[in-house]
Formats: sequence, C-alpha cells, structure tokens
Amino acid sequence: MYNNKIITAESAGFCFGVDRAVKIVYDSLDTENKVVTFGPIIHNPDVVSDLENKGVFAIDDLNSVSSDSTVIIRSHGVSKNIYEQLGNNNIRYIDATCPFVSRIHKIAYEKSSEGYTILIAGDSNHPEVQGIKGHCVGDAYVFRDLHELNELFVKIINFTKNNIAIIAQTTYNKIMWNECKEYILKHYPNAIIFDTICNATSVRQTEAIELSKKADVMLIVGGLHSSNTVKLKQVCEDYCKCYHIESAKELYSVDFSGAKIIGISAGASTPAHIIKEVQTTMSEILKDQDEGFNFEEALEQTFKKIYTGEKVKGYITAVNPTEVIVDIGTKHTGYIPMDEISEDPTVNVADVLKVGEEVDLIVLRINDQDGIVTLSKKKVDAVLGFEKVVAAKEEDAVLSGVVVKVIKGGVLVATNGVKVFVPASQATSRRDDKLEDLLKKTVNFKIIEVNQQKGRAVGSIRAVLKDQRMEMQSKFFESAEVGATYAGEVKSITDYGVFVDIGGVDGLIRKPDLTWKKIKHPSEVVSIGDKIDVTIKDIDNENKKVSLVFKKDSENPWGIFKNKFDVDSVVKAKIVSVTQFGAFAEIIPGIDGLIHISQIANQRVDKVEDLLSVGQVVDAKITEIDFDKKRISLSMRALIQEETAEEAEEVTQ
Repeated sequence: MYNNKIITAESAGFCFGVDRAVKIVYDSLDTENKVVTFGPIIHNPDVVSDLENKGVFAIDDLNSVSSDSTVIIRSHGVSKNIYEQLGNNNIRYIDATCPFVSRIHKIAYEKSSEGYTILIAGDSNHPEVQGIKGHCVGDAYVFRDLHELNELFVKIINFTKNNIAIIAQTTYNKIMWNECKEYILKHYPNAIIFDTICNATSVRQTEAIELSKKADVMLIVGGLHSSNTVKLKQVCEDYCKCYHIESAKELYSVDFSGAKIIGISAGASTPAHIIKEVQTTMSEILKDQDEGFNFEEALEQTFKKIYTGEKVKGYITAVNPTEVIVDIGTKHTGYIPMDEISEDPTVNVADVLKVGEEVDLIVLRINDQDGIVTLSKKKVDAVLGFEKVVAAKEEDAVLSGVVVKVIKGGVLVATNGVKVFVPASQATSRRDDKLEDLLKKTVNFKIIEVNQQKGRAVGSIRAVLKDQRMEMQSKFFESAEVGATYAGEVKSITDYGVFVDIGGVDGLIRKPDLTWKKIKHPSEVVSIGDKIDVTIKDIDNENKKVSLVFKKDSENPWGIFKNKFDVDSVVKAKIVSVTQFGAFAEIIPGIDGLIHISQIANQRVDKVEDLLSVGQVVDAKITEIDFDKKRISLSMRALIQEETAEEAEEVTQ
C-alpha cells in the first residue's frame, strides 16, 4: 500500500456552456433529420468521436450544407458574418453558443458601434476569439500576452487617443489577464475594461492553482486543442510538475515516483466520465484507493440547488461597467445588474462593491440552462435598512437620503436601501416649490409613519426644514438690527410686495420700498429665485415679522434731481400722461413735472391732447420746485415767450 493522496478539484469538468452545447446536439438527434456542427461542438476528441458515430459531423463551410440539414453553432460562437450567411441562405440552425461568449459578442458590437477600439485578450487563432472579432464593426486587435499588448501601443499611431474597450476570451489565463489590466490602467486609465473571463474558468483556475501549490504532480485532463485546458496547465506548472492528458490510458507513461500528493483538474470541455476514469485508473496505478473520496458526490456538490428568494453569500470576482460578477459556490455564474446594487442612482459601484469582498445577496432568477443566476444586493440592504427606518421613527431621528423619483402625490427618497415615500405636502417648505427640483438631491427627513407588515414608510422633509427654520429664526431675532444688510433670495411675489428669505426668516419688501421707479407690479423688478441684498427697515419681535427695503438711497431720483437741476433749468421732458388740466412729463426716471394747461402755449389751449401726446419729448423750463411735497412745475410757454422777446429785440436792433 502506498501513502499517496489523490485530490480532485471540485470545479473540474464540464461548465454550463459546454454542458448546454453538448445536450443541444444530443437532443437534436431526436428532432432533426440531419445534424451538423459548425466546427467541433467542443474541443474534446471523445465527445466529437461519439457524435461522429451517431452521424453528426463538423463542417467549416456553409456551402456544403444540404437543404435538409440543421446546423448547430458550436459553443465557441461564430462571427456576425456567419449568422448573415445562415439567414441569407435560409439554412436552419440552432445556436449553442455559450451564453458568456454571446455576452462578449454583444459588448464587442455595442462598444465598437460607439466608436471604441476593441482590444481582445486571447489566442487570435482560437474560434472563440475569431467569432468575437467578427462582431466588431470598427478597429479590433488581439493580443496574446503583455508583450503583444505593449507592441500594440508602440506600433499603432494615435492608438492612445482613441476610446478603448478591453475584453478577454472566456478561457484566458487569469494571471496574465491581471497583468494586462494593470498595464492598461497605468498607460490608459480611461479605458473601459470588461472582466469577461468566464466565472467557471476563473474558479477552475484559482482552485487548480491552490491545488498545485499542495501537490507534487498535477494531472490536467482535457483535449489537447482545448484552450481553457491548455491555460489550466499553464497556471499550475509554476508550482509543481504538470501533465496534460486526454484520457486515462496516458497515465501509464507518467512518472509518479516520489509524489505524495497528486492533484487532478480538468478543462471545461472534459466529460465527467473521463475525469472519473482518470481518478479510478490513478488509484489502481498507485494501489491506494482513496476510500474517503466519493467522486460522484464531490461532483454533485458543485450543482448545489438554490432557490428564487433564497439568501446566499457571494464573493465578488469582477466589477464591470454594466454589472458585478459573483461566485456563489455553485456552477452558476452570479450577476448583480446595476439596478439591483443600490436604490441610490448616484452611488459609485466601485465604492460599494470590491473584488474579493463577501456580500449577502438575494436570488432573483435562476437560469439553469445558461448557468446564470441574477442576484440583488439592494433587497438585502432593504431588509436591514428598514430596521433603521423603524428605529428612526421611534427615536424621532433625522435620516439622510437621495430623491430618486418624482411620482404622483410626492417623491421617493432612497435611504439605507429603502425607498421612503414623502407626500408633496411634506416634501418642501412652500407649496409652490417644484418637486422636480428635488430629483437626485440629498435631503434630510424624518419618518412620520411606518407600516411594518407591508414594509413601507412615510417621511417628511418639511418637518426637518421647519425645525431648522425655527432654529435659524431664533438666532436671527437675537441679533438682527434695523439698518443691517442681508443677502436674501426672492421666495414669492404678490401684488403688494415681495417676500425674501434672509436666512430662516421671510421678510417683506412692500412695493414702495422695492424701487424708486413707478411700477404696476413687483414682478417688473425681481423674479422668484433672484439673489438680492436687502436692508432691514423694521422688526416686529412679538409677531416675528421683518420689513425690508430693496431700493438704495444712492438711487433716490430726488437726490439725483437736486444735484443736477434748479429753478430756471431747461430740460427735455417726455410726456407720460395727459389730463384736462395739463400734462405730466418725466424729467429723469422717477421724477415727473406738471406742465399746466396755461403753460403749454402762448395762446389759449382748450384741449391738452390737441398739442401734446404720450411719448412726445418737449423742451420745458423748471419754474417751481417743492422738495417737501415732491412737486415740480414746468413751462413750455416760458421758453416760447423768451424766444419771442429775443426775436423782437433783434428786430429793434
């Protein structure tokens, strides 16, 4: 008996994409007349040989397809051009492309359509990479490793000035991918990087690396032309001696001398029965059956059942611009869509979720066929967050949140993963304030109602604003003085004046204190939202009222008039109104003088409107000024008489 120990990686063998493709082919044998695959369905000679025995052959030219055949697109996917050929030639086909590869096709097409240059990490000769490149509508380049990536940057002119999106073959070497990502972020930090290495591949490589660190010999089982199997060997051979085999019969040529621990892993295209045959043969060779190892049971554990609504723990494996990828311990790949991360639309995903972090999640949907599970973080947060909301109601505490939506009757505020409804009457301090102005803004509010059975809460922004305003009012009236100047904001306008917020207190500017000009309505001077400087005219501490003045003494038209004009000054005045007894004329803005009917002409005037009209500009002489009564008398007749006297004097001379 030997003391050797055989350890088989739990993630070894078929991934869901491969398993799905193989099942599609075998199932089609019962429903289709003649089946062919476009290229080998997977890179495994055992599976391909078995299908050939059943009459399913691989083709590489659509022109050879007979009219009664059904083409099955292999798991690696094909270019957009192949789909077009199938459609144009009316060839019946079934798409067995791995869902994760299809996702890369979508990214490649969308980003290249937006003008991005696409960089693909992978083997340019691999059918998956050729298919991905075939979905790009613009420039696309493939790099095998960091050296080739560097060459792209060096050789291609103006390359770094373009928008760049980087994607990876699903089976790309994870270690090399991390090196390439680090290089990209250093030399082109604005590039968009999509972590498209299949989660099953990532888990398989990580698990194989850990196993190779313990083992003396690693056996990597799978087709010699299988890309993911080759890369599996690459990531392990830095830690121990590795052998890539296709079947159990090759074990007899392997030297296991001195090996105490033998590790076994397998590529995604390796059937379970081949892995089991390798494990059994290995035990026979070493004459040490591992009685404690149940291969079927270990393999079954990776298909652990999960249910919609179940709470699971997951490890973040990648954070992409459109989703977060999670390992939940099954053969499913977990995805958290952006709208299931947080109720707060302004949140930065990179601040919330980080690679390697363990998080609690809720299962939303399960797609066993595609091997995908859709998960939600915000639903877990909502459960914990609602407890905080309930506590805030009991403690009369103030919460902070972001207004995420304006709905009929109010707004929704996201806080701690919970959406709190705030009625319109509780959303603003004034009824005429627009709810739309709150959208995407951070607000403080109190919880005024909670329904724990329905998991709903009602909040009030106004309650917090009211408390804040009362505190500000108290401080204001403690220090406010008549004559002090404040910066304020116009909040509302009425026929008789304007209300201005001067820091928690609304002061009133009556129309006469708004401007020195004659106006019909205060809206001629200010608008709601205007920022203006005002002076306190009067304070009513008992009733908490403040009177304000907006017009400035320096702009007092009587002061300007006094400095510029005197009795006997001749002015150009504009007629602003006509009456039975004369006309009022504007001397400067805000100052009018009266031209009495007797002072219009040098003869009797029966009707003022026969000689004067509104808007007409006339020359007149100031004959009287009464500053106390704010009255000015003007005379056109005086100028006419002076002119007549001058003419008479000239004739006499």
